[in-house]
Amino acid sequence: MAEQLITLEEFWTLRKQFPIIDSRSEGEFAQSHIPGSFNLPILNDQERIVVGTLYKAKGSEEATIKGFELVGPRFHEILKVARNQFPEKKIIVYCWRGGMRSQILSWLLTMVGFQVYRLKGGYKTYRTFTFNEVRKERILIVLGGKTGTAKTLLLKLLREKGEQILDLEGIANHKGSSFGSIGQPPQPSVEQFENLIAEDLRLLDPLQHTWVENESRKIGRLIIPDRLFEQMSKSPLIDIQKSIDERIAHIANEYGHLPEEELIAAVLRLKKRLGGLRTQEAVDAIKAKDSVSWISNLLIYYDKTYEFDLERHTEGKTFHLDLSRKPLSEQLDLLLKTKDQINGNS
Repeated sequence: MAEQLITLEEFWTLRKQFPIIDSRSEGEFAQSHIPGSFNLPILNDQERIVVGTLYKAKGSEEATIKGFELVGPRFHEILKVARNQFPEKKIIVYCWRGGMRSQILSWLLTMVGFQVYRLKGGYKTYRTFTFNEVRKERILIVLGGKTGTAKTLLLKLLREKGEQILDLEGIANHKGSSFGSIGQPPQPSVEQFENLIAEDLRLLDPLQHTWVENESRKIGRLIIPDRLFEQMSKSPLIDIQKSIDERIAHIANEYGHLPEEELIAAVLRLKKRLGGLRTQEAVDAIKAKDSVSWISNLLIYYDKTYEFDLERHTEGKTFHLDLSRKPLSEQLDLLLKTKDQINGNS
């Protein structure tokens, strides 16, 4: 079979049909990659350092010969992995710039009958797109509210209603508090976080409203892209209000079943902010299985933090909406009516 060079626009269509192979080293892949791709390194991390050092010292020709010397004995292993993983023999390949590593892998695979589509410009082209995509101007509605107002659930239900949603916490694998990492997969790198956001945004219409949950600058250890965060800060914010008992019940349902030691560790991470006495009271309540007490204790801190953040939101852009004691269907109707009100003001 043969190799075919493809543009990024062609890639979006072909990726739905064929698997993607990243031929960069395992370290590069771990740092960031095209979501859904499979890592099949031509040079591993150590070999890449050797070749790169030689390139700087003696130039391209010597580095190329050294690269073949290092990877050549593994050609048969690479081919066996590719045939086992991709028996249909149709794949997309990329490396950093669409250069030598993806060319070598493409050459190898076509020798055993693969149809190879090689991404022109490689990962760099894809990364340039994702960097720009997350900084594109959009029409946002920010869903705010104190801890326990079920913002994430409401976003999910809005999506089911056909609304455009950007779920930053879902992408970040973190719920945005000291407790947010419990029961979650590891967080992606900052660069991969941007890639994943861009993958979602690419499918949304920038001229239509997109709902996004109100967040701090950081979600766990990840940072929201600068321009996106700036747009969130200046966009209309719907401040959901619910009764304290509804909020406690929602938090207890979400976190109450989690391992005691992890809940205590999360409380201890807040010790400097909570103070020694309140921290100990919360820990004792967790040990006593008294969800209402430890949640009520922590809400004193989280509510003050939220009120401070709310005051910093752009003046005149906040809409307060009381959803206390209302069924979810009515909550959704009121959110959509508020969206219409925002459109009218705009």
